[in-house]
Amino acid sequence: MRIPCSRRRRPTPFSVTAGAAKPQPSAGEGRRGLGGSNGEAPARSRAGGGGADFPGEQPGRRLPHAHLQLPQPDSRWRFLACHPRLWLRVERPIRDVMEPGVYPNLEAAVSAARPGDTILIAAGGTHIACNIQIKKPICIIGGGELPDDTVLTCSRGSDNALEFLSTCKIANLTIRAELGCCLLHRSGKLTIQECLLQCEQNPLDYLSFPIISTAIEYNSFPSLKEQGHGVTVVRTRIEGGAKAVRTNGTLTLQHVRAIYSRSSVFFWFEVGEK
Repeated sequence: MRIPCSRRRRPTPFSVTAGAAKPQPSAGEGRRGLGGSNGEAPARSRAGGGGADFPGEQPGRRLPHAHLQLPQPDSRWRFLACHPRLWLRVERPIRDVMEPGVYPNLEAAVSAARPGDTILIAAGGTHIACNIQIKKPICIIGGGELPDDTVLTCSRGSDNALEFLSTCKIANLTIRAELGCCLLHRSGKLTIQECLLQCEQNPLDYLSFPIISTAIEYNSFPSLKEQGHGVTVVRTRIEGGAKAVRTNGTLTLQHVRAIYSRSSVFFWFEVGEK
């Protein structure tokens, strides 16, 4: 005997688990158990086989690969490379045992440095710096409280102490040149902050310059022009030499500011394109 369709009973839905089968709650019960007056999280919308569970998703329509989101890096490691423990150090070894990350002179530290590294030069004594080429973006900092505590000396017969061919920064250093220039800037952006640049007095003072810039702006290449070249001097003392800055390229001296104190003069200026 066939039962009419109107009298057929729908089977109670079951979910298969490891234990006994339990009936699934109805839609109304699920909403009461997951949200509303209980203060718990509301249930997901299941209209059209999906829901607005992810940002930018429309209700009832799931974006392709919306659940495949790459993990974001932890903010704790964002500035890890700037931690002082990771800096390269230049100091005279007390014993013959070499420590990792410690170098006997600045030239060895520059050779071992990678782009973005910071080199800390120990205070006390005099460090030799003669014709050291820097072709990678790095930062060189003196370890003393004042620039006079960390001295780099360029001996007679050398063209310069440091030659920059990339974007770099030096801070809290004293750089002395017996004959020639303290800093030779060829390309990139060079920042000199709170330093002391000295050219010793001699009969050939007209050949001595604390800063020489030979950088040229490449107007025909927009990508190189966006990167730019220039020198920025911030609160730096400059002593001796024919003049503070000599420019041989297309860059010129601009935005000069000076503050006179009892013992010295502090300069702020830029060398850039007109």
